[in-house]
Amino acid sequence: MMLVFGSSGQVATELRSLLPDAVFLGRAQADLGADTDISQLIEEVRPEAIINAAAYTAVDKAEEEEALALKVNGHAPGQMARAAASLDIPLVHISTDYVFDGSGEAPFAPDAVTAPLGAYGRSKLAGERAITGETANHAILRTSWVFSAQGANFLKTMLRLSESREHLTIVADQVGGPTPAAAIAEACVTIARVLKDDRSKSGIYHFSGAPDVSWADFAREIFRQAGRPVEVEDIPTSAYPTPAKRPLNSRLDCRSLAAFGVDRPDWKTGVADTLTKLGVTS
Repeated sequence: MMLVFGSSGQVATELRSLLPDAVFLGRAQADLGADTDISQLIEEVRPEAIINAAAYTAVDKAEEEEALALKVNGHAPGQMARAAASLDIPLVHISTDYVFDGSGEAPFAPDAVTAPLGAYGRSKLAGERAITGETANHAILRTSWVFSAQGANFLKTMLRLSESREHLTIVADQVGGPTPAAAIAEACVTIARVLKDDRSKSGIYHFSGAPDVSWADFAREIFRQAGRPVEVEDIPTSAYPTPAKRPLNSRLDCRSLAAFGVDRPDWKTGVADTLTKLGVTS
């Protein structure tokens, strides 16, 4: 039996269908932003593996709430890792491309130098370091541009805007791999099961959808599949200022996941699946 931190988020929701017998701890059961040690909760469940799908993900708001983001994304994963080490079980933790500065155009390898641009990235990097410092049996899965039929995400925002707009300006100089939450959930389960028997595969891995694309072209494909006649105009990041600076290059080198038999998902297929779940037809 596995223990999942997170209950209603995009990845946690997908994990529910994959792990019907797992224990899910949402904010009501485990408030990761509170000054409490969650180790006791883990000890009580005594799972065979932990998947952390909970996070503070409000990238812009984190600039004002960095202390809270650090508790949820940094301190709590460290507590999970300490408990996992005590129980001698694996921990699979979801991280982000925001730990990088987004420089260049080459995909970032798992061992690339980290240099987060903002509070959210710093908090997630703190979580990675806390985990690696507490347990040797772990997998940190960095991903990017998550979308699904649940929660708030770019795909759903584009659909909402398309109901009242025929022309949108979308950033075109940020490039990355849109990633279906369902594929992330499947990867997490696969990795957790492998690590139960082979901790030699512990480490940091990258997982994002293929092929890499700009936000503008991602939007065009969403509108194409949804049959929405929306014209997309390319704009630079400088024309769409936000409180938190975004990485221009979110490309991730995912080749090392072959160790688990996991391939990059086709995000266009993920879009089609998500639109079907949302009842959107072209």
